[in-house]
Amino acid sequence: MHRREALRNVAFLLGGAISATTMGVLFESFTLPENEKNFVLFSLEDEKILAEFADIIVPTTKSSAGAKAAGLGKFIPMMMKDCYPATMQTSFAKGFKELQAKSMADFKKNYLALTTAEKTKLMVDLRAMAIAQKASKSEDNKDLVYFFTTARDLTLLGYYSSEIGCTKAREYVLIPGRYDGNAPLKPGQKSWATG
Repeated sequence: MHRREALRNVAFLLGGAISATTMGVLFESFTLPENEKNFVLFSLEDEKILAEFADIIVPTTKSSAGAKAAGLGKFIPMMMKDCYPATMQTSFAKGFKELQAKSMADFKKNYLALTTAEKTKLMVDLRAMAIAQKASKSEDNKDLVYFFTTARDLTLLGYYSSEIGCTKAREYVLIPGRYDGNAPLKPGQKSWATG
């Protein structure tokens, strides 16, 4: 199975956790015209910020490593540059800059200097902003909300298709048994991943 097909399958399994926009990009086509690939560029500093952002969404726990360890700082820009049309790449890049501006406005620090509590507060604010925008159908903070929604989607998609996500965050069964859609789970037991 090719990685892109695997990502599509993971997105399908995540279902309602992924936005319609991301599902559309994944299911319509992974092939962009050459002139739309790499429309925006991300620096190493940007990759560090994206890794930290993703690690707030999927943090390290005592049973599995988080999004940063799974390489999401590189995965998110790669997906954005290779799979999303130029207009979406531009909106994502503008929203990414707005995230950094919001960090400075709210905390007087750049994103990488924020504490975990401050990053979490910023994430909660962005989520509330996305919910409010959807409810009111407003265009306020359009790029920032697009960045938040897409970065969240790509974090989930990248993490649960990574080796860490498939083998550490979920219970790995090399050869699956029969399908049981109502299998009982003990408290604290991981959900299943098959290979």
